[in-house]
Order: sequence, then C-alpha cells, then structure tokens
Amino acid sequence: MSIPAETRTPPGPIDDRAGLPALGPEGTALLRLLDETFESWGVSAGARVMTLPPLLPTADLARLDYYDNFPHQAVVVAPLDLERRESAPFCCETGCFPCDALQPAALGLPSASCYGVYLHHQGQTVPSDTLVTVVGWCFRKEERYEHLRRQLGFRMREIVALGSKEHAQRHLETFGEKITAFAEALDLPLRKEAACDPFYDRGGSKALMQRLAPVKYEFLFGDLAISSVNTHRNFFGDRCSITLADTGGPVFTSCVAFGLERWLSALTQRHGGWEAAAEAVARARSVL
Repeated sequence: MSIPAETRTPPGPIDDRAGLPALGPEGTALLRLLDETFESWGVSAGARVMTLPPLLPTADLARLDYYDNFPHQAVVVAPLDLERRESAPFCCETGCFPCDALQPAALGLPSASCYGVYLHHQGQTVPSDTLVTVVGWCFRKEERYEHLRRQLGFRMREIVALGSKEHAQRHLETFGEKITAFAEALDLPLRKEAACDPFYDRGGSKALMQRLAPVKYEFLFGDLAISSVNTHRNFFGDRCSITLADTGGPVFTSCVAFGLERWLSALTQRHGGWEAAAEAVARARSVL
C-alpha cells in the first residue's frame, strides 16, 4: 500500500550522522585533485588504470575470509522479494524493510578497493612486476560516524602490486616514501605506525604474528589513519589462483591505500578551509 502524500517525510539533505555526507563544489574539486595526484603516482610507476564493480559476490569475498576477518565492517546487499513484499512492507517508523521482505544477500559492498583487483585477476598468469590502480566506493559499518573522518560510504584510491615478493615489498617502500614526502610538502604532520586488525584477540596467534612481522602500516594525522601500506604475502595469489609468469607460483601482493575523504578532513583541519587546503595541494604538486 502506498504512503499518502501528506504523511510522507519531506525531502531534505542526506543525514551526515548516517555516514553519508555530501560534498559541495569546493570539496568535490579538492577530492578530484587529490585523486588525480595519487592516480598519477601509480601511472608514472607503470600501473594500469582500471574501473571495477562496486558490488562483489559474497561467495567470492567469503572465499577470501572477508567475513571471518572483518565481520564488524561487513555490509551486504539484497534485492526485494516481490512475492513477500505485501506481507512484509516497508516500515515508516524504522525507515527499514524487514528481513522477510528481502531475498538472500548474495552481493557484498567491499570495505577496500583492492578486493576487486584480486578477484578480477583470478585464474590468470601475470608478469612479476604488475601494477594496477583503481578508485572505488568502499563501505564500512562503524560504531559511529564522523563527518569525512568515518563514513559508511567513502572513496578509496589504491595502487596494487601483484608479482614477485621483491616487487611487492619494493612497492610499499617506494610509495611509503612518496606519502611521507607529499605530507611534508603539504605541511601535514603524519606519523607512521604498525597496525593490528582490531578484531583479533590481542593475545592470539594472528595478533602475535602481526606484531613480529607487521603486514600493515598506517599514516596518521592525529588519531586518524588517512593512508596505509599493506602486504598480503601470497595469500590472494593462492586463494585466487593468480600465478607468476616466470615461476608458476602464486603471486605476492601489496597495496597502498588513500582514503580520499579522510585526506580532505586532515587538510581542511590543518589549513583552515577548502581554499587554503587546495592551495597547499597545488604547491605540493609543483615541488614533487
């Protein structure tokens, strides 16, 4: 049954508290400038530019242990079950469809852009020095949302290495240095810290392994991680059957990630507004 027009909620801005803020012209221009900067770093290093789907099959993500490793971030998508829609209608009070009105959720919203890269290359043989760069919408369920800092939906630029162990490690070293140099040119104080996934038992074997041989470093502005460098060893190469052209063994992978809205938050906080932040980025680009 349709909702009478006089009782419908009038249209208005998307609720920032729900983790879905909008950007005006100044913010949009700065986000594009940052993304063009990070993309150019990848292209200059030989990365292929790709566009990947915003949704991925949950079966594929489950095969990558995504729902075991990141259950607290997971967001899935389900279409309406049209046969049950009348018996389980949309609830105006909660603003939700009940579970009974939905078909099984077979699609997931990824929390990072790189998952699509590995799934795209599954079953393929690649050169030992392969690089790919993508930007995509990513989604994370958070305990709370903060404007530009923590969002349900945000954009992430990634530069991904697939190939030899040496190639994957060199990738992180090269782009870690680029992030540091860019931050210095921006007068943006960042600190680099080893990170441990929060859902691991701090006394467990996975947490111990990460402390002994960190797989992730974050670049933080205050308490906010705006970039990270991540090594996955040969995990994705093995799970996705991506092999090296010269050895036939599984590829090693690593990725460098830039949370674009988080960079906006850090830059505007540091420089005081959109215009000053954009000028700082333009200056930094001119000297690097």
